[in-house]
Amino acid sequence: MVRAGRVVKFAVAGLSLAFCSLLTSRESLAQTSTQFTFAMITHGQPGDSFWNMVRKGGEAAAHKDNARLLYLSNPDAAGQARLVTNVLAQHVDGVAITLAFPDALGPVLEQAQQAAVPVVGFNAGFDAWKKAGLIAYVGQDETLAGEAVGERLNQDGAKDAICLDHQQGAVQLQARCDGIRKTFHGKLFVLYTPGYDMASAQSRIVAKLQQDPGVDYVVVLSAGFAPTAVKSIALANSKAKLGTFDLTPLAVTLIQAGKLQWAVDQQPYVEGYEAIDLLWLYKTNGDVVGGGQPVLTGPAFVNSSNITEVAKFAKMGTR
Repeated sequence: MVRAGRVVKFAVAGLSLAFCSLLTSRESLAQTSTQFTFAMITHGQPGDSFWNMVRKGGEAAAHKDNARLLYLSNPDAAGQARLVTNVLAQHVDGVAITLAFPDALGPVLEQAQQAAVPVVGFNAGFDAWKKAGLIAYVGQDETLAGEAVGERLNQDGAKDAICLDHQQGAVQLQARCDGIRKTFHGKLFVLYTPGYDMASAQSRIVAKLQQDPGVDYVVVLSAGFAPTAVKSIALANSKAKLGTFDLTPLAVTLIQAGKLQWAVDQQPYVEGYEAIDLLWLYKTNGDVVGGGQPVLTGPAFVNSSNITEVAKFAKMGTR
């Protein structure tokens, strides 16, 4: 008779061997397969810490998969479309792209389909990736994230809020503000600023807060604007609280200092990593992940209650 303890040990040993075999097979496939070249094209601002995390995730996946990564970005819709045309001319094996401007990218994505180049969407384009013919999508539901923020504002007792949109026409940013408006019980004003011009953003926030001293909450749609918003609130002598979409190491610091109430984390490192890994899985094994649905990476709130745990990973530059 075999004792129960021995049965458990044998079972665990069997599972361990199977898992090790799976890892070995995956590593062998990456080492022996053709070295693919994947392009990652975003609408991100060069040097922005959020997009640096996206790129870092993509590079980690490419390294694991023995692939070559071309990271390119242009915050302008036409510029991003030109980048797609350029990489297709270089005969890349796959493209990971943010669909902030789906109408402008439609024609070049059709070119990718005609050339049988697989395309994975991520970060922006939650409602557009299927229509654009992409094989998968990685990111958060921006409308749902906005709705969660609206509910958070209600919980915090906000009555009059600003939603700062720094890239008018970008579908994911509009979805965030629209989502807030859907669930927020108070008054919401969408304040537009010209791109990443922080001086203009500061002047417009200060002017709005001075014009409307009843504003009690400012929500920025990118953590890169959080420091500017902190300064603007102080310059306007406002008591408004601050929240942000996206998490960066600087946002972590501001939360720890009590200057930022919360950040909505969509895990940019994971977005970049999974976008490239999904391309590799498709090319090497014909895999399509998600079952026709997006692979969700958020939203989740980071605030004073969980910042200590998250800060450990922020120091590594991956949160």
